Amino acid sequence: MRTFGVEEELLIVDPETGEPLALADALLSGRRLAADDAPEDPQVLGAKDKTAYDDGEMGLSAELKLEQIETQTRPCLQYAELLPQIRAGRLLADQAARKNGARVAALATSPLASTTHTTPDPRYARMLERYGLTAQEQLTCGFHVHTFIESPEEGVAVLDRIRDKLAVLTALSANSPFWNGMWTGFESYRTQAWNRWPTSGPAGIYSTYSAYRRVVTRLLDSGVMLDEGMLYFDARLSRNHPTVEVRVADVCLRAEDAALIAVLVRALVESASREWREGVDPAPVPTVLLRMAAWQASSSGLSGELLDFGTFRPAPAVDVVRSLVDYLAPVLEEQGELALARQGVEDIIARGTGSTEQRRARDSALEHSAPDDGGMGAVVAHAVGVTMRGTSGLPEENEAPELLRVRQA
Repeated sequence: MRTFGVEEELLIVDPETGEPLALADALLSGRRLAADDAPEDPQVLGAKDKTAYDDGEMGLSAELKLEQIETQTRPCLQYAELLPQIRAGRLLADQAARKNGARVAALATSPLASTTHTTPDPRYARMLERYGLTAQEQLTCGFHVHTFIESPEEGVAVLDRIRDKLAVLTALSANSPFWNGMWTGFESYRTQAWNRWPTSGPAGIYSTYSAYRRVVTRLLDSGVMLDEGMLYFDARLSRNHPTVEVRVADVCLRAEDAALIAVLVRALVESASREWREGVDPAPVPTVLLRMAAWQASSSGLSGELLDFGTFRPAPAVDVVRSLVDYLAPVLEEQGELALARQGVEDIIARGTGSTEQRRARDSALEHSAPDDGGMGAVVAHAVGVTMRGTSGLPEENEAPELLRVRQA
């Protein structure tokens, strides 16, 4: 089984009002906040091996905005190992927040309006100058899944063969219906906000690793993006680990949903690798259609229709999600995860996504009172509680958290 691990971006919030707080530097105890530079050697991925990746540590790091904090798990082999680590990361971040009078919430956008503060770093300052309002407003929290690959060539083959199915994960993870105190009309508004970056969204078919590198070089030569760290495609080869990194999901309100999506991503990677080795060509879906699928998933989540990943015609969202599990069933069954995946998907369908839960919390608040904030504070309070669900049995961390490394946004 391939190792996999995740990164979660969490909001730092005021426990009373629900407003985002610019406290990442305080949570990280004044340790270095600077973003990593892009690797000088474009072949760095090929020099990494599984052992190096398996030596990774769980910890906290800064992100683009001081109102957010990122957790990282160690590489894992199964859901039962990953879920406790996701919860432990949330607990670690929340303990650091509590020491500073704050809490953390797994919300992909802030329900309340707030002036954001960029992490003090020369690279982030250049991003703010270069990209203006896109960078200024970019307080969004995503969920990134890393899955081990044997080689860059295998990684590119995987990228080519999973691109048509990633929008389903956006729908499953939808957790950002509110933005600046408003209902946006989207289940995953984070997707809309994030896709303002020039190199975000779905990519074309590369066919070979050399072609992938040529695309990266051409993008860098264009001068539009600052460095390779700004390769913000829905899925990419990690710059620091021998992994495929899938980046389409909102941070999930519930830790168990996050672990489920990671299981589905790993199965996608394994299924794609097998197709590559068996000589199955990637589906020649035009990138513009993938953008339509992503937009539709962002718009309706599981509440309406998605574009079916086989036909790219509208179909009931629940049918498309179940079809994805059916497609992955051979790999999931081999790995002992099929029943878990089916039940996890049915659980989300039955109770709704994080976006559904947020709207319920707002509606409940409005039914019982007329809060000045339109019920958004109640949304955040609910999210804090759900974010920390399942962490009560984990050991407490008495010391301030160590900053193990700071990743690029």
